[in-house]
Amino acid sequence: MIASEIESAAMRRAIALSAFGLGRTSPNPPVGCVVLDREGRVVGEGYHERKGEPHAEVNALAAAGDRARGGIAVVTLEPCNHHGRTPPCRQALLDAGIARTVIALIDPTSREEGGAARLRAAGVDVEVGVLADEARVVLGPWLYSLGTRRPQVTWAYRVGPDGRIRALTDAQVDALSGAVDVVLRGDGHVVEGVPGGHGTDAFHLPSLRAGVPLDDLCDALYDGGARSVLLASEREYAENFLRTGLVREAVVLVSSNGPSSTPSGEGASVLPPGFTLRDVSRIGDDLRLDARPQEQGQITDSGV
Repeated sequence: MIASEIESAAMRRAIALSAFGLGRTSPNPPVGCVVLDREGRVVGEGYHERKGEPHAEVNALAAAGDRARGGIAVVTLEPCNHHGRTPPCRQALLDAGIARTVIALIDPTSREEGGAARLRAAGVDVEVGVLADEARVVLGPWLYSLGTRRPQVTWAYRVGPDGRIRALTDAQVDALSGAVDVVLRGDGHVVEGVPGGHGTDAFHLPSLRAGVPLDDLCDALYDGGARSVLLASEREYAENFLRTGLVREAVVLVSSNGPSSTPSGEGASVLPPGFTLRDVSRIGDDLRLDARPQEQGQITDSGV
């Protein structure tokens, strides 16, 4: 059975909800869920807020109450099937009487039989792969970290009218930091993207000495729970990250007044060498360019 238009619309809503967990859920994934009743009406919504707290499905089912029975759960990531800090979500769906579950992406961390398989075995109709590429927009850093055991690094910088690369202003960093776990400044200082957003039990910022090797830095951030890093620095500090392939995304804020010229040595493009433009948007009077390495393909369920 192919997902209906109502289910696809609900999935887009679930993906939007999941983004509210960015900068807060790591090391858990940011997940969103929408519950439809038997008639296809939205009766519950939810997202995972942080590790140790109820998952998206549980929050959406709580909002739906008895109206969930015989209905549809639309969720961005396969419901979990293991006991951790919270009970398995597949059991919550079964207890609520959900008749059908629509899933964007299978969870690569599924243990033994995943939640989708267990739901099918219990007689629940399951559809997988609905708007998977759109769900990866939010889940991408988490998926990437699974395959690499290091956080996804996004280098963000601004380009002025003279064409030179400069560090972001504090206001620009604040505008971007809400969607990442940590911000790494050009002086090596590390701060939480959303101060206090992760809580204290499952997320720890490492104490780093000056000049720590990049591999050790990434290992320490990953072990502390970080799955996404905003590198807010000028080119000089970012060079080592670029040279070793650690930068997986670039966000470039281009002044509305330029660049009108390209300084010697800066290169003909405002993008990092070897990066390809993926998206362009406007922020006030300025432009935002999003880019990725040319060899980087689509992020898959294995994170690579």
